[in-house]
Amino acid sequence: MKSNSDIILKTEELCKYYGAGDNLVKAVDHINLQIRQGEFITIVGKSGSGKSTLLHMLGALDNPTSGKVFLDGQNIASLKADSLSKIRRRKIGFIFQAYNLIPSLNVWENIVLPLGLDGKPLDESFIEDIIGTLGLTEKKHSLPNTLSGGQQQRCAIARAIAAKPSLILADEPTGNLDAKTGDEVMALLKTSAKKYGQTLIVITHNEEIAQMADRTIMLTDGHISFDDAASSRHNTAEEVEDHAEN
Repeated sequence: MKSNSDIILKTEELCKYYGAGDNLVKAVDHINLQIRQGEFITIVGKSGSGKSTLLHMLGALDNPTSGKVFLDGQNIASLKADSLSKIRRRKIGFIFQAYNLIPSLNVWENIVLPLGLDGKPLDESFIEDIIGTLGLTEKKHSLPNTLSGGQQQRCAIARAIAAKPSLILADEPTGNLDAKTGDEVMALLKTSAKKYGQTLIVITHNEEIAQMADRTIMLTDGHISFDDAASSRHNTAEEVEDHAEN
């Protein structure tokens, strides 16, 4: 049986509410969750189920209404903005559907930008290794507007990995890509996270991506309605949906 020493992320009675009275929306409602170092987790659920809200609180992008979020044993829900900003830069890599690349910077410059903002020394051999793993070696001096959608997303992945964070959070990272490119990007993201020992949490509507994960968590109306926490998965995303509806 595994000990709790490898738990990198944990929530306790985590809530995020909006509005009041008859207009009260419980986007995330009393979620208790434990995630181990090195896990690849997908979060699924219908639109409005609370997926992105949960991810934003796990990544210190949003404060909970109540409850706790522990990252490496530290309750980040109680920290002030400056401390949260440092944690985001040093411990968490974000990948968004919109890529969020700086148009005036080339691939290399976009990738190393967070390191410069944090004053970290540049490990050029590590960055080159990431770029090679993601198939961007020939594009590292290119501007984002000269890249395909898949190449831009690979650049965003490289940027997320470059600071050597322990946690990678991805919100619909293949949403703007065609099916073939999306599959390639996810395979590369999974390979990269495994290679660099990072925990990977991905929000997705894609059944095939959900089946790639070690574990799938389904949200329904702000609650966890299904959590396949077994080390080996046999449920397909369709079976997860069926479980939630029953």
